[in-house]
Amino acid sequence: MNTPRPAAKSEQVTRLVDEGAYIAKVPVTLIYEPDDPTDWGPYLSADDALKLDEVRQALRRGDITAAARHGEVFELTKVA
Repeated sequence: MNTPRPAAKSEQVTRLVDEGAYIAKVPVTLIYEPDDPTDWGPYLSADDALKLDEVRQALRRGDITAAARHGEVFELTKVA
C-alpha cells in the first residue's frame, strides 16, 4: 500500500545577486521537503536557480534591462 507523501512547504524569499558595480534583488521560492532524510533542504527549483544565473550573466555584461526583468537592480557607489 502506498502512503501519500506529505506536501513540500515553500517560502518566498529574496536573493541578492552581486556582480561588479551592480546588485539585484531577485524573488525566489525556497522548497522544504518534510521527509528529507539528508537534511539538505531547503532548496531552489531548477527554474529559480536558472533565473539567478540569468540575472548574474546579464549584470556581468551590463545588460540592466535583462536583469531587471527578474527583480530590482541597484548600482553600487563607493562613498568612502
